[in-house]
Amino acid sequence: MPVRTEKWPEGTPTWADLGVTDLDAAKAFYSELFGWEYSSNGGDSEGYLLAHLGGKSVAGLGPKQNAEMPTVWTTYLGSDDVDATSVKLAAAGGSLIAPPLDVMDSGRMSIAADNVGAVFGIWQAGTHIGAERVNEHGALCWNELHTRDYDPAREFYAKVFGFSYKDIDGDGFVYSTFKRFSDGEEVGGIHHDTQLPDGAPNYWLAWFASDDVDATAAKARELGGTLVIPVMDSPFGRMTILEGPQGETFGVIHLPDTQG
Repeated sequence: MPVRTEKWPEGTPTWADLGVTDLDAAKAFYSELFGWEYSSNGGDSEGYLLAHLGGKSVAGLGPKQNAEMPTVWTTYLGSDDVDATSVKLAAAGGSLIAPPLDVMDSGRMSIAADNVGAVFGIWQAGTHIGAERVNEHGALCWNELHTRDYDPAREFYAKVFGFSYKDIDGDGFVYSTFKRFSDGEEVGGIHHDTQLPDGAPNYWLAWFASDDVDATAAKARELGGTLVIPVMDSPFGRMTILEGPQGETFGVIHLPDTQG
C-alpha cells in the first residue's frame, strides 16, 4: 500500500484541499465519487475536515473563508521552513496572499501566488504530514501547474524550491516534470497551457487516481459534475478532467500501478 508516515521532502506536492460554499454537498459528492470518509480536528478547525481512505488522510475539505473566493482545489508544496520559503518567494517575484500562520499543532502554512499569478499553498508539517495515502483510487497522484507563462514560471520554482526539470515535449505539447532538490525525484509537472482562455488565471491542477476512469466520470456526471475534457487515452494513462458541482476542477487518471 502506498502509505506515508514521515513528512514529505521540501518541494513535494504534499496536500490538496477544497474550500466550498456548501460543505455538506461537497462531502456527499466526494464520498460517493471516491469513497472518502471524514474527520475533524475539533472546535478550532473552523469546520475543516480531513478526507480519509482506509483511515489515512488524502485531502481536505472546508468552508470558504471568504464568499468571494473561487471554488478551487489548492495544491500545497512542502517546506522545511514556511517563513524562509516565503522570503525566497518574495525575492523571486511572488507574493503572499495569506502570511505564515500556525494551524494548531498540525503544521505551519501560507497561501501564495507565484510570479505569474498561480495560487498555491506552502505546508510545513507538524503532526499533519499531508497526504498519507497516494497513487491509489481516490487519492492524489499528481499535481501540475498550467501556465501561459512557461519559462518565467519554471525560473520561479527553481529559485524558490530548487527544482530542476525534465522536458517532455510532443507535437504541440510543451511540458516538463519538476524534480525536487533533495533527491532528484520527479514529483509534479508544469504545462505550457496555450488553451487557457483570455483572462483565466494560471493555476495548479490536482489529479486523483481511479481504478476505472470511465466509471468515475460517469459517476461524477450522475452526481452533478461535468466533464471539462472527455475521457481519453494519453501516454500517461486513461484520463479526464472534471468539474465538481460547485465549480472546482480536478483531474482523474488511471495509472498503471493503480490497476486492479
